[in-house]
Amino acid sequence: MDSMQIVPRLIQKFVPTSYQLSLIINRIERSFGGIVTVIGSAQPNHNIISLHSKGLDIESITVDGKAAEFSFAENDQLNISHPDITEGNHIIVIAFNSKLSDSMHGIYPCYYEHEGIKKELVATQFESHHAREVFPCIDEPEAKATFDVTLTTETNVTVLGNMPIKNQVVENDKLITSFHKTPVMSCYLLAWVIGEMHKKTAYTKSGVEVNVWATPAQPSVSLDFALDIAVRSIDFFNKYFGVDYPLTKCDHVALPDFGSGAMENWGLITYREIALLADPKSTSIAGKQYIALVIAHELSHQWFGNLVTMKWWNDLWLNESFASLIEYTAVNTIEPDWNIWLDFESYDTISALRRDSLSGVQPVQIDVNHPDEISTLFDGAIVYAKGARLLKMLRRYIGEDTFQAGLKEYFNKFAYQNTEANDLWMSFNEICDKNLASFMKTWISQPGFPVLHVKREGNTISLTQQRLASRGSIVSDVLWPIPLNSNYPEMPEIFNERLITIEVSNNTPIRFNVGNDAHFITHYDDDLLKQLISLLKTSEFSAVDRLQLLNEQCLLASAGIISSADLIPLLGSYADETSEAVWDIICMAIGDLKKFVDINTDAEFKLRAFTKRIAEKQFNRLGWDKKENEPESDTKLRSTIISLMLYSEVPDVISYADNLFKSTDINQLDPELRSLVISSVVRNTSDEKLVKSLLETYSETASCDLKQDINIGLTSTKTAQTISLLLDSIKNTSIVRTQDVARWIAYLVRNKFARKETWQWVRDNWTWIYDTFGTDKSYDDYPRYVAQALSTRQQLKEFKDFFKPLLTDPALTRVINIGINEITDRVDSIERDGESVKQALLNL
Repeated sequence: MDSMQIVPRLIQKFVPTSYQLSLIINRIERSFGGIVTVIGSAQPNHNIISLHSKGLDIESITVDGKAAEFSFAENDQLNISHPDITEGNHIIVIAFNSKLSDSMHGIYPCYYEHEGIKKELVATQFESHHAREVFPCIDEPEAKATFDVTLTTETNVTVLGNMPIKNQVVENDKLITSFHKTPVMSCYLLAWVIGEMHKKTAYTKSGVEVNVWATPAQPSVSLDFALDIAVRSIDFFNKYFGVDYPLTKCDHVALPDFGSGAMENWGLITYREIALLADPKSTSIAGKQYIALVIAHELSHQWFGNLVTMKWWNDLWLNESFASLIEYTAVNTIEPDWNIWLDFESYDTISALRRDSLSGVQPVQIDVNHPDEISTLFDGAIVYAKGARLLKMLRRYIGEDTFQAGLKEYFNKFAYQNTEANDLWMSFNEICDKNLASFMKTWISQPGFPVLHVKREGNTISLTQQRLASRGSIVSDVLWPIPLNSNYPEMPEIFNERLITIEVSNNTPIRFNVGNDAHFITHYDDDLLKQLISLLKTSEFSAVDRLQLLNEQCLLASAGIISSADLIPLLGSYADETSEAVWDIICMAIGDLKKFVDINTDAEFKLRAFTKRIAEKQFNRLGWDKKENEPESDTKLRSTIISLMLYSEVPDVISYADNLFKSTDINQLDPELRSLVISSVVRNTSDEKLVKSLLETYSETASCDLKQDINIGLTSTKTAQTISLLLDSIKNTSIVRTQDVARWIAYLVRNKFARKETWQWVRDNWTWIYDTFGTDKSYDDYPRYVAQALSTRQQLKEFKDFFKPLLTDPALTRVINIGINEITDRVDSIERDGESVKQALLNL
């Protein structure tokens, strides 16, 4: 299919105002069907009404009570014709049926086991354009309407929908559940979940009923943490947005099978179990913080996305970028001791910059011509992380009070409507005298980011901006309006020229982007950089400053602006570091160096020894055991430091991990250290029995946290026999859930001992990948994860040979092109800096 094909917007022909949907769901027979009544208005000069319908068997259609003709056209279009169709209101009644599938979109079963009995939930996932798989509709964000939903199901189950239940009766041994009418909303936000579930309930200050639901396989205590975060988050958003949560209830449901991380269905938010459930005995601090951020993200969508919705998918960032910023704002307010903005710096900021440095990367806002391209938009590093970073930059530029007031203006003006980006900027302009549309346009619509080159000669400082290209070349003439945020008052607030020189009298070390809020990096000349490095161990440099400096040097090295060998002495300056967030980028920098020593045993040995040298001080401080009253940041840091010591292959550390594993039941291992302990044991064993035992535990446990830790551990193997066993298990759904396949592939292909076999497995099983994930948002994960790991000329050729024939698939076009560039850059970097890195290590 030609990715440039522009699919017609059906709302231009027919505008729905309400749906009455009555659906009979037969889980046992894997079927569903029913009747939908669509009330809406045909637009001028259109005598055919077109709706979206995919995979539905249409039994009959009437228009205003009279039988109508219908036919199907490309792009999932159901065309309805009748002589009486004229401009104005019409009532369309459609009878249809279809089948349940395991696709994890549309309507599908979720599998779990409780007390030895296999059970199922039935759930929905309609974003981005999967409502059409369940009932005929205008499946476009702009087509907002109300929904009256009635579901007929088996008895003795819980039935949840967007709205509270209006009526529920049993007739002919069937449970009939009718829900209250929804507010006007987009089809992709409609949802229901059916099955055996238990819940915990609490209420917000404004009286909203908040429920957290899970299958009976999950312990009741695992619901408490999410419930507390959800209630306090709604209270926060009510105040922050200046508009109260608009529904009377908010359900949060943990699904055993779910393709996404979570989905913001209005009033019925669905999650992967690991993104909602926190067992006090098995969930780490990082796991709880992740859950809190996901809940806050999805709840912010109840306003940003649900109450006010983008007109079309090219403005998806309006939903996701804001939710990705506001999730941190909420969690920082309700759990200030977490210092969660450091996590934003060590994860979102870094992932945004690294992804955005690649040639071919998409901008935050991009045109979408065909629905099959929509899945490619959900690039977490760009639409989520970069978008959030740009909005954080905007917030600093205009101030928190103005930012918050602009949001209140936006929600009050556009509630229950659809918007475009300019509507948001105009809302801010109502209370701000800066031209924000002009300021933000380049940042939102242009891929990449600028590198600011800074040189000092005497009292003259020259600034130059260029786009940072992954090969260090200028690839566009675009100029960004860069908020310099300098510690020198002589510097302009905004730098939007190619080159300027400024006279200064200050001799203190000059800095730019202080606070790291703006989306650019700085290349200081050698003397200026040395001055900054001298500040690393002083109070003048915060954790954010220290993290920022190292990450920027890593990016400059990757682009070839400096040598990767320069990272080694810089890393040596971080041995006294105590911030967990800063150690995250230290680990990443060490990871960057690993690619240079993969096939050089002597250099690899030196890198391991170097890693031990910089981590050993913190290891001696923290040890293996949690100390009384230690800060949570130290508890999290311990696992990072131990991971580095295990990479360093320190015999005593490996032995301790082995003894810990042997002496402790796997369920009782410290959740902060469990994945590290399992990984170490698996890496250093050829015991097939142990591996099979872990795989059996993985398949049987209901604990999503334990599953993830075993997954990480098993995929750390060095043994060919284990690698083969794991790859053979991936397609076995009794072992690996479909939702988790991409994670197994990602972990295995990153493991240098399993990379070749995993890459071959992906090629050999591509038909199965396409059949299983071809219509899912995770489909483009497979070329993406492979590209992140391949690092030789031969592997680059293999990637091109395999994926170039798939470039015509609009769901893969961009990720394949980026992948080719990413592997090319990595190979070039190894060839350019490999020898100097090896020599720098050997000379340590």
